Amino acid sequence: MKRVLIAFLSIFLIAAILIFRPVPIVAEHKLIAETGIVSDIYEGGENDVVFRMKNIERKFYINRGLESGLEINSLKEKLLGNIIIVKYPKYWTPLDWNNKIKHISKVQFQNEVIFSEVNN
Repeated sequence: MKRVLIAFLSIFLIAAILIFRPVPIVAEHKLIAETGIVSDIYEGGENDVVFRMKNIERKFYINRGLESGLEINSLKEKLLGNIIIVKYPKYWTPLDWNNKIKHISKVQFQNEVIFSEVNN
């Protein structure tokens, strides 16, 4: 019985560490880039800015993007229907076990950086 309890607590501790660890902020050369046409931008979670792109199943989000000065309406006006590049770190969490939503570290539109939290 004691071994079962220790095993359960160990699994619980490992899961908690995986779930609550922060998304890493890494150098740009370590980020994964994905290009697509913006089909929707909306608020999600706690003031997050969520991007959907045509022909790409996963969603991309800027954590607390509204708190960092981004505005949904101005982003929609500028980016809807246009090609952007999103860059994100390689990161896995049990809360997104199938990689359907990615934390954005950088968003580029043409030659303009719309958002960046990249370590240089």
